[in-house]
Amino acid sequence: MTTSRPVAAIILAAGKGTRMKSDLHKVLHPLAGRPMLAHLLASVDALAPARTVVVVGSGRDQVEPLVAAHGGVVVVQDPQHGTAHAVHQAEAALAGFAGDVLILYGDTPLVTAETMARMLARLRAPDAPAVVVAAFRPADPLHYGRIVAERDGTIVRMVEYKDATDAERAVDLCNSGLMAVRAEDLWPLLARVGNANAAGEYYLPDIVMIAAGDGRRSAAIEVAADEVAGINSRAELAEVEALWQRRRRAEAMAEGVSLVAPETVWFSHDTRIGRDTIVEPNVVFGPGVTVAERVRIRAFSHIEGTTIAAGAEIGPYARLRPGSEIGERARIGNFVETKKARLGPGAKANHLAYLGDADIGAAANVGAGTITCNYDGFLKHGTTIGEGAFIGSNAALVAPVAIGAGAIVGAGSVVTRDVAADALALARARQEERPGWAARFRAAMAAKKKG
Repeated sequence: MTTSRPVAAIILAAGKGTRMKSDLHKVLHPLAGRPMLAHLLASVDALAPARTVVVVGSGRDQVEPLVAAHGGVVVVQDPQHGTAHAVHQAEAALAGFAGDVLILYGDTPLVTAETMARMLARLRAPDAPAVVVAAFRPADPLHYGRIVAERDGTIVRMVEYKDATDAERAVDLCNSGLMAVRAEDLWPLLARVGNANAAGEYYLPDIVMIAAGDGRRSAAIEVAADEVAGINSRAELAEVEALWQRRRRAEAMAEGVSLVAPETVWFSHDTRIGRDTIVEPNVVFGPGVTVAERVRIRAFSHIEGTTIAAGAEIGPYARLRPGSEIGERARIGNFVETKKARLGPGAKANHLAYLGDADIGAAANVGAGTITCNYDGFLKHGTTIGEGAFIGSNAALVAPVAIGAGAIVGAGSVVTRDVAADALALARARQEERPGWAARFRAAMAAKKKG
């Protein structure tokens, strides 16, 4: 997505987040498997910004690595005297920037690149508004600032709830806080903001009325209330998570994925699923999952960092951990766990197995209770199972070890050495039987108990 003028983003994240009751910075709490701030930064990135500045109050060390990964910088607001004061802290970081500035909030993560582009387009319209504000109509306006606007969106008045009259509080058009302003207008307007209000703070919305006093009009564009939902507590985080999940489920089904019980399936921000895949109830996708077409994921499976090829079947009750690659028509059954394991086409591990650091060839069969013993207490080691090999139930493959193509490992074996192709490997004690021993034992023990 490109724009005709350079774009900069100022993201405000200086709130103390006390309602979170957490040592983790508020904007780093995860939403759909990644920090809420990362969602917003990803949307900003779609605009190819010239500069991105995140304003924090504390927790700079926590936030800075994420911001730097997106090419941005962090500045600190200390002390904190309101939103206008917070934006002013970014002035030095934007020195020399000549373009349009988006003002966003780190705890409002669902704002899309499309909405940001709409704000910029309105700012660049022929009537050249001084400020563009994203407005919304919540089901309950609560204590949001109000916007009195004409039918065409021209702003007549903006007022904080604390300073609003009863008539103004009756207005349901609310200020989301999101703005678009030309850099050449932003800093002079901010310099004129005062703090003669009920809270004694420097309010960012005041720049709209300051511009109006200069005879310049500002405009509001309406956005969906859900898109500007803010997060200030764990309860609100859960609400926004539920909102995000509902949207993603709807998208998946619209793209040809069957969700048997949609409300029980949880996606991550980067989950990708092909058409004609069926997802049964109570499935959780962690980050880094790509699922091809015609896959069946059965109930109560947890999948993270995994690629699943076409026609595979997973679960129920399967756990696929990062680094797993499941081949075409492969089968991972109930209570099977994989980690950094590759299963070739048609390979099967139908139940009760642990496959870690393993490379399993096409059409190989791994029996129930089998484990790859990949960790010696210090280092991880790999196991290779050749194409068409058969691993009997309750086998322990002590890595590093290789099972040749077509080989058979007998049930209950503990394999510590490589097995040649097409060989039979048995590694268990010879069965011994002593006739009558059990009866004599019971009689002896019963007599001992009486005595």
